Amino acid sequence: MDRSIVQLGPGHHAAATATLAAAFHDDPAMCWMLPAAETRARRLTALCGWMVREHLSIGMVLGTPGCEVVTLWRAPGKVHFHEPLWHPGALRFVPIFRRHLPRALRVDDGIRRHLPPDERWMYLKMAGVRPDCQGKGLGGQAIRAGLAEAARLGVPAVLETATPANVGLYQRLGFATRSEWDVAGGGPHFWTMTRPAEPDPTTP
Repeated sequence: MDRSIVQLGPGHHAAATATLAAAFHDDPAMCWMLPAAETRARRLTALCGWMVREHLSIGMVLGTPGCEVVTLWRAPGKVHFHEPLWHPGALRFVPIFRRHLPRALRVDDGIRRHLPPDERWMYLKMAGVRPDCQGKGLGGQAIRAGLAEAARLGVPAVLETATPANVGLYQRLGFATRSEWDVAGGGPHFWTMTRPAEPDPTTP
């Protein structure tokens, strides 16, 4: 396995989507939004495919060349980017979430309300390691590559997670909890975490 972290492109779309869909199959937020276990993999593939495509267009996708790890980032100026609800492309979410679409909208609303209000951030939207490659440090390695870009830009970083075990990982990477919150209507518990800006290590 090539452990180098590179910027992924359109040719990686299918493999990156498969990695994220597998990595998030048991994520608390995904399980709440997609509670039917027998269809979750298929629906997650559609959702993650859209997210990878979006970040290839307006963000940055970092991972190993074989997509064993994939991270989706938004650079400053795109932190709060959203397709408007009236956009025809938004119809793609109806067959993904079906009657649980209101749950997905509540998760999305909670995430947006707890992000910092300004745009001067590097936003880690999603990070996942293929299940058969977990426990090898790939997640931390890929996240550090994104944080190096944040340092180059001179901006802090922000993320959110609904997985309690991830909180310690992010703390070891320099993140601290900005807020803890619950999704309205009995949804999952989230941590929104931030990491201060650091000097660019490549600057003399």
